[in-house]
Amino acid sequence: MSVFLKMSVSVTLRPFARFLVPFTLHRKRRNLCSTILHRCLSSKIPAVPCPNKEGTSAPEQLELDGWKATMKSSVQEAISTGFSDKDEDPLVATRELIEMWRLLGKEVPEHITEEELKTIMECPSKSSKKKYLKYLYIKENLKKARQIKKEMKAAAKEEAKKVKLLETTEEDKQQNFLFLRLWDRNMNIAMDWKGAQAMQFGQPLVFDMIYDNYMKPKELQNAVSQLLESEGCNRRNIDPFHIYFCNLKINGAYHRELVKRYGEKWDKLLLTATEKSYVDLFPKDDIIYLTADSPNVMTTFRHDKIYIVGSFVDKAMQPGTSLAKAKRLKLATECLPLDKYLQWDIGTKNLTLDQMMRILLCLKNSGSWEEALKFVPRRKHSGYLEVSQQSRDFVNKLKKVKTFNSFPKGSLNVLTQKR
Repeated sequence: MSVFLKMSVSVTLRPFARFLVPFTLHRKRRNLCSTILHRCLSSKIPAVPCPNKEGTSAPEQLELDGWKATMKSSVQEAISTGFSDKDEDPLVATRELIEMWRLLGKEVPEHITEEELKTIMECPSKSSKKKYLKYLYIKENLKKARQIKKEMKAAAKEEAKKVKLLETTEEDKQQNFLFLRLWDRNMNIAMDWKGAQAMQFGQPLVFDMIYDNYMKPKELQNAVSQLLESEGCNRRNIDPFHIYFCNLKINGAYHRELVKRYGEKWDKLLLTATEKSYVDLFPKDDIIYLTADSPNVMTTFRHDKIYIVGSFVDKAMQPGTSLAKAKRLKLATECLPLDKYLQWDIGTKNLTLDQMMRILLCLKNSGSWEEALKFVPRRKHSGYLEVSQQSRDFVNKLKKVKTFNSFPKGSLNVLTQKR
């Protein structure tokens, strides 16, 4: 019966053995640990012998002052060595770091200057160092690309020269052309020759430089720009004027600006710059002052007169300044016949210095007001005035009268009798 019970228990518990075994093992282990702990606690702890205060000698007292002195000296030596290392090690460490990044294939430039290396050292973080190195890398690549492009252009140019030399033959070299090529140097020589002739035999044209105190610095700069344009236009003309810069104060505002603009060419210009007045250089009877405020209208260009143009950019609208100066000097004044030939719309009748120069040159060479007044800006007028039919008939009548009076008396009667 007992055997049967054992067998039945084993049969019934066999399916759960897989789950019951770990619990049993843990239970045994827990019992074992508790027994070992109990034995250790129940065992007698050996007593630690206490030293006898009376029998033992007192420990030696430490020398605190000496210990502090030694510690301070060691700290100072460490600080000094640290500072000396900082002066040398950061550069080396930075170079090694850059070299390591270069070996890893990162974007690092090949050549780095000392200033760039110091800038990298001053970067607060690693990412900022990488960004700066990337910037230097891109900059170096762009420089290399420009250099390569430049070398390729030079090589292509040399190759084209070689090809051109191979293609040219002796017949091409000896070929005659109809037109002669004019180089810039030859053109400059020809213009200088014309300027030298104008200085000896040309008609004078005077720019009055006394108005530097009437203008602001910006207006004076504009006036100098117009003078430069006028001088260039006159130099390129077929029959140039002999330009005079009168009342030009040495080291004055006008003089400084002109020397600044022309530079070394100022002393080589074929013109006359003087501090004297035009009244001291020419007779008053031959001088005509051109001003827009004059009541006298200019009808024709006179080659025996000396025309004065005021170097004055009047943006502040100061009318009558040049006219008053001419009246004080008792000079003849004239103005251009703008209302006679042009339909004036807006703006003042004050023209720029370069426009006056072009108009006077055209009048001097052609004598035509229609051609000369083409240099007046179109924004100021709407075209030329049309001649009325009555004036045309009057002109035709005058022509007929002149032709009729040109025959001698009795000539017509002789002709009729012969017929």
